[in-house]
Amino acid sequence: MAEDELVFWGTGDAMGVPRVYCECIVCEEARTTGVNRRLRSLVSVEDGERRFLIDCGPDWRVQMEAGSIRTVDTILVTHPHFDHIGGLPEWADQCRWTGTQGKLYAPGEVLEAIAERYPWLERNLELIRVEPGLMLGGWSIAGWRVNHGKNGYSYAYRLEKETFSWVYCPDSIGLSAEEIQPMRSADLLVLGTSFVQEDAEYSTRSVYDMREAAELLQEVRPKQTIYTHMSHDVDLNRLSDLPERVSAARTGLRVKLGT
Repeated sequence: MAEDELVFWGTGDAMGVPRVYCECIVCEEARTTGVNRRLRSLVSVEDGERRFLIDCGPDWRVQMEAGSIRTVDTILVTHPHFDHIGGLPEWADQCRWTGTQGKLYAPGEVLEAIAERYPWLERNLELIRVEPGLMLGGWSIAGWRVNHGKNGYSYAYRLEKETFSWVYCPDSIGLSAEEIQPMRSADLLVLGTSFVQEDAEYSTRSVYDMREAAELLQEVRPKQTIYTHMSHDVDLNRLSDLPERVSAARTGLRVKLGT
């Protein structure tokens, strides 16, 4: 099969790293050598010059500049929180000035929330429901609603092409058996883990920590897992005890899909 690539343009949680107010070891490192510098979560699926994005947060413009990407025509969105849709007005502006009609894919309830927040987007973007499924770049894509804790809901996506399947789930916690089922037997799981271990009251939380994720992986058993959506609690220079076949994404990481 063609060797599509998954590219991590943003691996941070809702606030990104460094936090402007913070002088912790991770934030200070992010300001200097930058291993832990993390923009808000965004990935692209690329086949040569063709690509589609998953999510479009407030760092979209910076991320596109970093990749010398001048135009984007297709974006798939997981949920309508600002760190995942804050860049949509800038994308719509790109579409306006380049004379293109962008295609924005999301579940119906997500599109409704986006249209309510940004009612002018439909001038330059076509809002398209993903139900009951869609094809992008040769990938068969199915989405399902997942628990996002105190922040309500998000969607995860399973993408399949030929014999390879992978799941993108950046925002979830405490998933039910029904929500876990579509994750099983994946070649790759990309999972949001905001903390190594989050000690806040469980009812106030919204994303798995790495301790809980390790337990989830024992049940889901993907062939490979990559953590993303990480806060300034996560120091990539000191992550030495991750489970086998598990790694944490760094900005710019490229992963072959199909090998």
